[in-house]
Amino acid sequence: MPPAPRKPAASGDPAALEPRPLSALLSQVLVAFTLEFDNEFERRMAEAGHPDSPLSLVVWANLVRFLASGPVSVHDLASRSLAPENSVKGELGCLERWRFLTLESDPTDNRPIPTRAHTRAGRILRDGWGSGRGIRSGWVARLTARGLAASRVWTPLFGDIEQRWQTRFGAEEIASLRRALEQIRTQIDLDLPYGLPGGWESGFTYPARDAAPSAEPLPLPVLLSQVLLAFTLEFDRESRTPLILCANTLRVLGEKPIPEADIPRLTGASPETSGIGWQIKPYIVVEPAATGGKLVRLSPRGLQARQTYRDLTREIETRWEARFGKREVHGLRNCLRELFVPRVGGRPLLAEGLVPAPGTIRAGGQTPALGRRDVAAAARQRMRDEVAQTENFLRDPAATLPHYPLWDMNRGFGP
Repeated sequence: MPPAPRKPAASGDPAALEPRPLSALLSQVLVAFTLEFDNEFERRMAEAGHPDSPLSLVVWANLVRFLASGPVSVHDLASRSLAPENSVKGELGCLERWRFLTLESDPTDNRPIPTRAHTRAGRILRDGWGSGRGIRSGWVARLTARGLAASRVWTPLFGDIEQRWQTRFGAEEIASLRRALEQIRTQIDLDLPYGLPGGWESGFTYPARDAAPSAEPLPLPVLLSQVLLAFTLEFDRESRTPLILCANTLRVLGEKPIPEADIPRLTGASPETSGIGWQIKPYIVVEPAATGGKLVRLSPRGLQARQTYRDLTREIETRWEARFGKREVHGLRNCLRELFVPRVGGRPLLAEGLVPAPGTIRAGGQTPALGRRDVAAAARQRMRDEVAQTENFLRDPAATLPHYPLWDMNRGFGP
């Protein structure tokens, strides 16, 4: 029986305004896979005796997998993960605070390590504990028992979730998506990380690939991440405004002001990552609302950045057709787009994987924030935000999933 036709997006939805760029399709599918992966990781960690462990896929892909077989120095981790050392230090500080790893000083470094009384931890710790501050290149990261448990849970999850997608969409459909991604990836001459980097760093240069791509199949989210990152690098080289800003907050704003509180819902991102922070300030005008709160609209510079986003994403896709093959690029676009078409029981099939397991945060479970022992007010608000975000994704993934992944540290570097 053929699937029911897809319902058109509501006239107010961002997805209804214009066709989604290839970068947006890659992003939405990557976020959908990540959410299903992260929900199952959280459930399995709870079964393993670690209920407060909502870490995200990208943490494993870009960092923890290098520690699974033993301790590694900070310098070597940065080299292996293809990331700026300061970025790696920041992530290590978080994982230290969340008790997934420990950091050990370099025995050959005789410099003193400043310490202070840590208010929350209740003991004397190094100054900067739980953050990237003060971490030195020669220090060694080692997984704790909690980190080792996470490593054991993470390892089989890539195959398990991809098998679910094969069952849900069809083995040939997922195989076609894999082939389409591989056809692009094998022609990218850069050595790229397994996970899409987070944060606002720019200007990092990835090395040229010095060998043919491995014949061993990569996990599906790795293929999605690397092709999306290649697109991002090309966009950011030519746009003064990075893709990570253009594809979400700037995309949903316009000349008419909207309430600031609406931005997370319209972008599909968390309030923390889609807010009007310093990165977005040059592109917007903020006005007080008569009923309280703030109204936001694009400034002339913001309107130009949004138009550049629309024009440049189309131009890059055209270039990719010439560089990688028109058939290959069209095939990838079609494979991605087809994942949003099938429906079951009136709901998009893609949404089936976004249904969170009972007890998880996105299902309304009350879980302390990472590194905390109690459920504080901030954690409860974030839980409400994640539940509301999930409900939107379940209703219409095409219209509500973000057009670029924004990893939120407060969500274990998840979307």
